[in-house]
Amino acid sequence: TNGRAVDAEKISELFSKTESENRVVFVNNKLNQELTNLSNLPEGAKILNLNKAIQDEIFSQIVRKNLGKSVNAEANGFTALNTAFIEEGVFIFVPKNTKIELPIHLIFITDENTASFPRVLLVAERGSEAMLIESYLRTAETKYLTDSVIEIVLEDDAKLKHLRVQRESHNAFHVGTTAANLNRASVYDSTNITLGAKLSRHDVLVKFNAEGAECFVDGLYMIAEEQHADTHSVIDHALPNCLSHQTYKGIVDGKARAVFNGKVFVRENASGTDAQQSNKNLLLSNDARVDTKPQLEIFNDDVKCAHGATVGQLEEEELFYLLSRGLNEQLARNLLTYGFAEEIINKIEIESIKKQLDEAVLNRLNANLEI
Repeated sequence: TNGRAVDAEKISELFSKTESENRVVFVNNKLNQELTNLSNLPEGAKILNLNKAIQDEIFSQIVRKNLGKSVNAEANGFTALNTAFIEEGVFIFVPKNTKIELPIHLIFITDENTASFPRVLLVAERGSEAMLIESYLRTAETKYLTDSVIEIVLEDDAKLKHLRVQRESHNAFHVGTTAANLNRASVYDSTNITLGAKLSRHDVLVKFNAEGAECFVDGLYMIAEEQHADTHSVIDHALPNCLSHQTYKGIVDGKARAVFNGKVFVRENASGTDAQQSNKNLLLSNDARVDTKPQLEIFNDDVKCAHGATVGQLEEEELFYLLSRGLNEQLARNLLTYGFAEEIINKIEIESIKKQLDEAVLNRLNANLEI
């Protein structure tokens, strides 16, 4: 069977069928042809199996030049493991001066006790524009491992919006790496949502290869019970006049634990750098724990840099204000927590996904708030 006979109805419920998009669906590490739809791609744009792309006379050179260059398989065992299992990888090619109007949505669904190794290489040529969505979903609370590596190369003046939603089974292990290489005046704008997995780690690596590039790396992790969510980022300003703005928020309940480790390097030659980093965390229980470590390493004086981290509980004044307006305490707490998450969720432009995430946050809060 194709991607095994997972309950098709169950799967269709996981994502919007009405949303127009270029969709590639994997079920238990196997491409599912029936659910995949690439009929809306503009001329010249391609989404291919990575192995086929390596052998393709047109794309072979592009793939060989870029695959594995943004990540270090020798330094990271999970990247090495992923590289060893590149079977069902995806190659996405956005040709120069082309805008792909509809999002490219990669959906990885797991319902078995298995391991899957999603691998993606996206190359956006000069002056092109696209949106990539990665969704990691489950149909059952099974135990499995996802080990994903996404490599992104933006040529001069290319723009990519990237939304990553991790809603794995609460018994699953999820390890993901996103590595972006940015060339002159390119813009990489990413939003990373972590709600699932028993144990998850996401590494974000951004490298500036030329001047005038910009990256926005935002994220929300919302975990409870005994979940563990780990976010590591390295943003490397090696060249002048680039901008990186990073805003991560965490909501941690139960006995859950979150780790945020954000490194920003500003090298000697990187004058005119604008690097901002913020990590704010909300603890909803006495046993919840956050370890946050924002790091700036600056080797140049002509820069604008700021970083900060907060870990705290709901503001008593805000709570008091809502109570004084007649809300009960649980509703007031839920409303404030929801508001805290909304700053990140509101960045999401795809209505169906935004609605799903709103519902997921509200379900977590056991709230019956009217939105």
